[in-house]
Amino acid sequence: MTLDKLLGIDYPIIVAPMFLVSNTRMIKAALQNGVTAAFPALNYRTDKDLRSAILEVKAFSNKPFGVNLIVNKSNPRYKDQLKTLLELRVDYIITSLGNPKEVIEKCRQVGIRVIAVNNRAGGHAGSLSPQALITLLKENCSIPIISAGGIGREQDLADAMAWGAAGVSIGTIFIACAESDVSPEYKQAMIDYGEEDIVMTTKLSGSALTVINTPYVQQLGTKANALEWILHHNKALKKYAKMLIAFRGMKAVEKAAFGATYKTVWCAGPAIEHVKRIRPIGEIIQELTKEYDQVVKKS
Repeated sequence: MTLDKLLGIDYPIIVAPMFLVSNTRMIKAALQNGVTAAFPALNYRTDKDLRSAILEVKAFSNKPFGVNLIVNKSNPRYKDQLKTLLELRVDYIITSLGNPKEVIEKCRQVGIRVIAVNNRAGGHAGSLSPQALITLLKENCSIPIISAGGIGREQDLADAMAWGAAGVSIGTIFIACAESDVSPEYKQAMIDYGEEDIVMTTKLSGSALTVINTPYVQQLGTKANALEWILHHNKALKKYAKMLIAFRGMKAVEKAAFGATYKTVWCAGPAIEHVKRIRPIGEIIQELTKEYDQVVKKS
């Protein structure tokens, strides 16, 4: 079953949860245009703020939306956030950076869906190509597969569906949307840079992260230094090191997203190649789904 049929939406698309990019305006615009969307729980500093965002969207629309949850030890608020998502009955949870076993077990009890990331993804990417990952999962799983990474145009959507995906999760091309709150400089960088300018770094969060290769990133380097590596891999310090590195990384990305300075670190994936101007979410979705309307729905 495809994602649109599974969730009762028009198109099998998730506007992906993006740290410090996704906001409630983006979620509501997505729901208005026939797709679903999610935001990261960590975009909200307090449980009150997270609850407020969820309730705001629920009051706006009865269409399904989700929340991204970091499930490893780098997120000290994981337990409380999961409790809130379960209590407020979000439609689905997208887990990242850890074993989702607990989330799956608890979500199954209340009817919440839990939605592997390929090497074309922005942010924390996987290691397999979209086609290879979808094929591997199709051969070994009986559940619907959502392909996350590398979707920037209608042909990418068609390819993912042809390979057997039930739907796609799309992030990068929405960073420069009109509804996004990131800085004008970040949005302009999305237009000015291309796929060849995307590099992988382990400096920010301790895990591989795709960013735009700006002059500052070139100066900073993309590999963790010796101290960072030792802290990140030392068994005795691993838990605390992950929390420290993740917090430091988030603060760096937050500063870059909302206050452009020389030290800018902007996350994006290879689909940046298809960002040519700032557009509203509705227009981006319309372009993505034109072929879907003409071919898939008529077949």
